[in-house]
Order: sequence, then C-alpha cells, then structure tokens
Amino acid sequence: QVQLVESGGGLVQAGGSLSLSCAASGRTFSIYRLAWFRQAPGKERELVAVISWSGGSTYYTDSVKGRFTISREHAENTVYLQMNSLKPEDTAVYYCNADIATGFTITNYWGQGTQVTVSN
Repeated sequence: QVQLVESGGGLVQAGGSLSLSCAASGRTFSIYRLAWFRQAPGKERELVAVISWSGGSTYYTDSVKGRFTISREHAENTVYLQMNSLKPEDTAVYYCNADIATGFTITNYWGQGTQVTVSN
C-alpha cells in the first residue's frame, strides 16, 4: 500500500508565503505524476498544479500562475508546492494526488489534506 503524507499549510496574511510538501511512502512503487488540488468551502475540488515525475513538465491553473511553484525531489519521493503572494481566495484544503504504479497496476492516490488559510 502506498501512502501520501502531506505537511505544511497553516495561517498566513495576504501577500505572505507558505510551502506544502507531500511524501509518498510504502512498498516498491513508481511515481508517474504528482499534483496538488484544493477545495474551498462550498466549492468543488479544483486542480492547482501538476508535475510529471520523470521529465518535470508542469501545469498550473491560471489563478496561481506566477505565484505558485510545483517541484519534486526524486530521492525523497516528495512533491512540493511553494505558494507566494497568497490571496484570501487561496484559502482552501490542499490535497496531494498521485498516479503511482505498483507492479503492473497504476492507482490514483490522495493525501489527507492540509488547511491553508489566508487572512486579509
């Protein structure tokens, strides 16, 4: 079984920065893609950023371009989300998501979520 364990998040004032991390652990696996989603109260979960594990290609939703940076660390099986110039509308629970292969099966996994709150 593979687990995604998130850390980071918290409370920050508008204009501030936070960093999230998500580490994959478990039995032998290969990571294909890692992503961050977020869900604000009363809203649907939305994709924030994606990174391919091998080539490092990235995608960002328009609302975070230029402010958020997704990166990965192969040795630690960890993905990071650096969030700068935070806005109150960035307030949400942030979830790590990954496509991971174990053997011949690719499974989609979710982290437990971490709260990010941006105050005015």
